[in-house]
Amino acid sequence: MTIAIYPGSFDPFTYGHLDILRDSAKLFDKVIIAVGYNSEKNGLIPVEDRVQLIRDCINVFDNVDVTSYSGLTVEFAKANNAEVMIRGLRNTIDFEYEKNLANINSKLDNGIKTMFLLANPEHSEISSSAIRELVKYHKDLTQFVPKNVQEYIYKITR
Repeated sequence: MTIAIYPGSFDPFTYGHLDILRDSAKLFDKVIIAVGYNSEKNGLIPVEDRVQLIRDCINVFDNVDVTSYSGLTVEFAKANNAEVMIRGLRNTIDFEYEKNLANINSKLDNGIKTMFLLANPEHSEISSSAIRELVKYHKDLTQFVPKNVQEYIYKITR
């Protein structure tokens, strides 16, 4: 059984994230969405709520779980017997950042491989930080995030 983790802050979970997850769920026996605590960031959505929102979005996948974690991602992967770390790419800037991170993770544990996946072109420009900026200006999020995520964001920001 091949286990992959799909780590990130997912603040908020977007259609781009969902694209990557769909592909991952087809490729691996089990995918764990790992919602990371990042003490450096002030999040829009509390981590526990992100986990629940993602659970509500992914109930159609039999082989996907969601959990939160803190600490090094590679250590979380190892503790969960994951062989692969999924990373989504939107552009060359993402690639450079993710390549460096993959190299560091490989030095920490070369048994966990990083796989880069691309979101569908219609979602490739969506980023969580862009969504948070749109939220500041009370813009419509329909085309960027799943309905339950949009409703939650509107509830906490309006």
